[in-house]
Amino acid sequence: MMVAVTGIILIVFVIGHLLGNLQIFLGPDWINGYSQHLRDLGPLLWVIRLFLLAAVGIHIYVTIQLAIENRRARPQAYVDREYVKATLASRHMVTSGLIVLAFIIYHIAHFTVRVTDPRFALLKADPLGHYDVYSMMVYGFQNYYVSGFYVLGLFLLALHLSHGSSSFFQSLGFNDKKLTPRLAVAGRIFAWLLFIGYTSIPVAILTGVVKPAQQL
Repeated sequence: MMVAVTGIILIVFVIGHLLGNLQIFLGPDWINGYSQHLRDLGPLLWVIRLFLLAAVGIHIYVTIQLAIENRRARPQAYVDREYVKATLASRHMVTSGLIVLAFIIYHIAHFTVRVTDPRFALLKADPLGHYDVYSMMVYGFQNYYVSGFYVLGLFLLALHLSHGSSSFFQSLGFNDKKLTPRLAVAGRIFAWLLFIGYTSIPVAILTGVVKPAQQL
């Protein structure tokens, strides 16, 4: 149950975060204004961030505990058969979850605390006096290694979510033979739509579709 509850919290955040980030395609005023609204929350913004990090930590911890308990409870022969049948995502849920956690920590250091790229400190405010998040994202993703790491993290997140969609309803006690498989398929489609949405940003920047609003 705890895995499902924390999973819902994180999925809601992932959707909201994507909708905010996609405003980069609408121009600097949109995403810079969106970012300013978040900063106007003041200390509450960091309370939300810490709450989300706690949800991630609990989600991973409980997942690891369940994986250990399931491994101990299954006979060896059963484990071997299930391992062969299991998907790539389900076999590596814990590993992918830990890598996604590392990805989240780097993301906070990169775009939130802004300690990984000294150029971010050189950016001037936009005409409305807002921090130029638009140009920050462009310069950040112009680095092929950074964009590659983001795509890898998002790929593992999509794998994690695609498997989670199958186990999510079972953990809530919902196990309708007809509806549950359909919901699982819808969940997998949703996971890969998130992947496409998020990766469209670094791809657009690397291909020159989105360019910085100011030159450094």
